[in-house]
Amino acid sequence: MTKKYFRALSIAGSDSGGGAGIQADLKTFSALGCYGMTVITALTAQNTIGVKSIFEVPPSFIREQLEAVLEDIGTDAVKIGMLHTPETIQEISKVLKDYGVKNIVLDTVMTASTGNRLLREEAIKSLKKELFSLAAIVTPNIPEAEILLGKTIQTKTNMEEAVIELARLGSKSVLLKGGHLSGSSSDDLLYTAGQSFWLESPKIISQNTHGTGCTISSAIAAFLAKGYAIENAVKKAKNFVTCAIDDGKDYQIGQGNGPVHHFYKLWN
Repeated sequence: MTKKYFRALSIAGSDSGGGAGIQADLKTFSALGCYGMTVITALTAQNTIGVKSIFEVPPSFIREQLEAVLEDIGTDAVKIGMLHTPETIQEISKVLKDYGVKNIVLDTVMTASTGNRLLREEAIKSLKKELFSLAAIVTPNIPEAEILLGKTIQTKTNMEEAVIELARLGSKSVLLKGGHLSGSSSDDLLYTAGQSFWLESPKIISQNTHGTGCTISSAIAAFLAKGYAIENAVKKAKNFVTCAIDDGKDYQIGQGNGPVHHFYKLWN
């Protein structure tokens, strides 16, 4: 009897330090039982301290990577991360439309956790125009949502207003991550099918939070690939990343912001 994998594709940048980007996505896909594939949009010289430099992959080669995967293997879900330039965004949008790709998770990556800029200013408009309408869900954190909307988000009430405004940009669902708010909780807000749902969790004190945004978005993609509906996929992804942060908090790797523990279930 022929068996089939759950297929998940990451379109993102490479993190040489292994904590975020393509590397975090592949770890997440594997941990959650999916066959992971990649389209690399940029190479970063990066470690736990920061991003030293970024090498852009030509948009034409990004298109060739994406077409190579889709025309042969196909995919059940896509996670989109670091895109860097308007030209890259336009190429990816065109191919995804041409192949009718579904279950797209758009992680609006703009800066690294160390503060380094990963998306050019002129690419923000293209991101909203080209990709929001293709996404099953977008997953900005609060600083990213502030840039997308041009407004400050300081309270949960602000978050409730923001998810509706973000959905108006074209995405079917929005997960606004609330970890940047002050307080003892790290509550995220899911907006889908015209309703909002709070996903609550305690804020875990840890220096090892590099790649959390990449991890939750790729976890959502993994669960969508396995057939879960948006609300359940997001809930399970939230639990996965919370456990990965908690289990990884006592490890030390590098001198700066370390990664979450993607394989906490396997290692334990």
